[in-house]
Amino acid sequence: MPGLNLTHEEAQQRAQVVKPHSYEVLLDLTTGDKTFASQTKIAFSATEGASTFADLVAAQVHQIRLNGQEVPTEHFADNRIWLDNLAAENELVVQADCLYMHTGEGLHSFVDPADGQRYCYSQFEVPDARRVFTTFEQPDLKATFQFSVITPDGWTVLSNSPTPAPTTVEQGLRFDFEPTPLISTYITAIIAGPYVGETGSLTSVDGREIPLGVYCRQSLKEYLDADVIMDTTRQGFKFFEEAYGIPYPFAKYDQIFVPEYNAGAMENAGCITFRDQYIFRSKPTEWELESRANTILHELAHMWFGDLVTMKWWNDLWLNESFAEFMSHLALAEGTEWTDAWIGFMSRKEWGLNQDQLPSTHPIKADMPDLQAVEVNFDGITYAKGASVLRQLVTYVGRDNFFRGLHEYLTKHSWDNATLDDLLSELEVTSGRDLRAWAQVWLEEAGVTLLRPVIEVDDQGNYARVSITQEAFTPGASLRPHRLAVAGYDLNEDGNVTQSFRVEVDVDGAETVIDELAGRPRPALLLINDGDLAYAKIRLDEDSLQFAVNQIDKVSDPVTRRTLLSAAWDMTRDGDMSATDFITLSLRAAPVETNIASLTSNLARIHTAVTHYTAPANRGARLESTGDRLLLLVKANPAGTDQQKLLVKSLAQNAVSDQHFEFLTGLFEGNHPLHGLDVDIDLKWTLLTALVRAGRAGEAEIAALSEEDPTLTGAQNAARARATVNSDEVRAQTWEEALTNSEIPNDTLWAMLAGFWAHAATNPAAYASYVEKYFDSVVRVWDSHTFHIGSRLIEATFPSPLSGYLPEVNVVERAEQWLANHQEQPASLRRLVLEGQADAQRMLTAQRCDAEGPRQ
Repeated sequence: MPGLNLTHEEAQQRAQVVKPHSYEVLLDLTTGDKTFASQTKIAFSATEGASTFADLVAAQVHQIRLNGQEVPTEHFADNRIWLDNLAAENELVVQADCLYMHTGEGLHSFVDPADGQRYCYSQFEVPDARRVFTTFEQPDLKATFQFSVITPDGWTVLSNSPTPAPTTVEQGLRFDFEPTPLISTYITAIIAGPYVGETGSLTSVDGREIPLGVYCRQSLKEYLDADVIMDTTRQGFKFFEEAYGIPYPFAKYDQIFVPEYNAGAMENAGCITFRDQYIFRSKPTEWELESRANTILHELAHMWFGDLVTMKWWNDLWLNESFAEFMSHLALAEGTEWTDAWIGFMSRKEWGLNQDQLPSTHPIKADMPDLQAVEVNFDGITYAKGASVLRQLVTYVGRDNFFRGLHEYLTKHSWDNATLDDLLSELEVTSGRDLRAWAQVWLEEAGVTLLRPVIEVDDQGNYARVSITQEAFTPGASLRPHRLAVAGYDLNEDGNVTQSFRVEVDVDGAETVIDELAGRPRPALLLINDGDLAYAKIRLDEDSLQFAVNQIDKVSDPVTRRTLLSAAWDMTRDGDMSATDFITLSLRAAPVETNIASLTSNLARIHTAVTHYTAPANRGARLESTGDRLLLLVKANPAGTDQQKLLVKSLAQNAVSDQHFEFLTGLFEGNHPLHGLDVDIDLKWTLLTALVRAGRAGEAEIAALSEEDPTLTGAQNAARARATVNSDEVRAQTWEEALTNSEIPNDTLWAMLAGFWAHAATNPAAYASYVEKYFDSVVRVWDSHTFHIGSRLIEATFPSPLSGYLPEVNVVERAEQWLANHQEQPASLRRLVLEGQADAQRMLTAQRCDAEGPRQ
């Protein structure tokens, strides 16, 4: 990782010296399976006589020529090519060999175990175009890009421009693409291999016929529902072209589903890449379909906001991602069949709230002094908090004013770079509002506030006074304005919980009195963020919380249920509600939950509450009782539903007793099928991994299922199952392999580490030695891996699952010692350890609360 950083100051200085005009890039992908040949020609203006550098990460540089003159290859050092005595107009030509990657960075190479076919794809955000060709790697140095790619016979190539007919050359095929419009390096793309797919088209608002393509590797072709994907894409085009008032800016729109992908997707201009887990081998749940549709729309939103108009530097990364996050949910709710998409958004918002409570919290508009700071800020604040705040901004300035201002912003800065100030200026004109004070408290200050009701009741049981207090939960956070709804709920004659009143309130400052509630009968439940409009932590009063625990299964509205569960989860994480009470509440809600996004989230929280937040003395009993309850729910749930499948998976994750595993064995072997449940290949792997964890299956069963499923997903599942074996030898081998074997592909690595921790809840003592092993290896892992792999390894191996469950080990104190002794380490690395420590401390806080017992 050393030598790969770039500071904002360096980027600013370089932007004052050079202005690139065009790139011509020739890649030869036939030179071997380790490296490929890369030739780059850059035409650029410069300050005459000045010096600067270009970026390149290469195995070897063969030749550097500047303005026709040979430059010694020694000028290539520390992943930079140093250029001196520049002319007013320059031409730089570099010939190099670059490395294929297996980390999802640069040009990723993959051999499909299903058929032996090789595939390549690029992933360049943030700074990884330089792993493929010579660049000026920063977003404000836009240029045109003309790519040529030589491939073996039988391959196709996709890029930002439409794919040309190839010509035959000695090595195979050559694809010469037309130049792109002015774009940044990080949204260029090269996808090459024997990809297959389907094509279609749509008519843009300006009358152009836009070609569409949907592609995947050959072994997934039978599962590629391209028609559904293109239908969602057409719905998105219609919504965004109308909302922005600007036609789609590129010549075509390809969507490629690729293996071993690091993220959900990437907004390469006109050439979007997605993780191919979005190609479903098994029947997907409604939430999986909705999530894919949301990702499709998220990347499409970027074509205007991010690609057509791009940030100058990464401190406005949030604006790119928050905007796409907000617009994708808006388009999903208003332009597709997913009309309840804002319920799914609640999961994303909770991600932002959780991130905002870490010691590493930062303003939405964060300072990005260098690329390492950028990499760690692809987080819940940048995406979800920012989207929540933009949702409020639309309400604050008015929807029509917002989109008129957005149209002006996109029009004025097309094919250029812009800043937050540029956007706010346009919104101030269209709305007539001064937005600087709003931006200060919401965008430029970190942290979150906490809202709680304060209730006084008279002798008749009516409200005498109700107020909402606001406090800065994060030290230093300003008290912010919120527009929210307050609602009361009661049990009706039919035994259902229904809304008895609802008022909208502007909350500002330390306390806001709700005059409209004075004299009203006190309801059984008071909810102060009804509809989940405000970005804040929410508390329930004691009576309302107890009512929710006992009656949540009577609440018919899915948004209200989700809001209550979210508030309860936040209280559990803060040690204000016992894990036992939360588990009771959540298991009571599970059988009536109709929204699959909410059920998916709820079941995941139950598992975390049982394994991380339950008091050590209670955990064994709680594990068994939770499994018992899930088993009852599985048997009682309607056949063939998404709920049934999710509950079976949750049972497999939480099973601990002989009764649990005997039931799972019956499902896996087919001896005791569950009516309506399709035990497909993916569910088989889930069941088998649970049985391996129990010691009821092993290598023979793993090998047999691998033979039945000789695919990439099968290999990853097998790696997880093998790492799940309850053996000190297996744990030691998995740990060593994960931290030292750079040949293991990224997704396989994460599968192995998931298996590694499989017994932490039931046998924490087996992991005692790994606390010291972790802290001894942190710096080495960081220094010896790329940023993405190194940071993920440091997160995935942090020993927080042991916090509170091993009396002889104090994870929080050990992290504190490491931080004190490694102050010289990069801020990005220290942040990862600090976040792990905060999670471990949160576990201790929740466990102490649970030890006090449930509410009576």
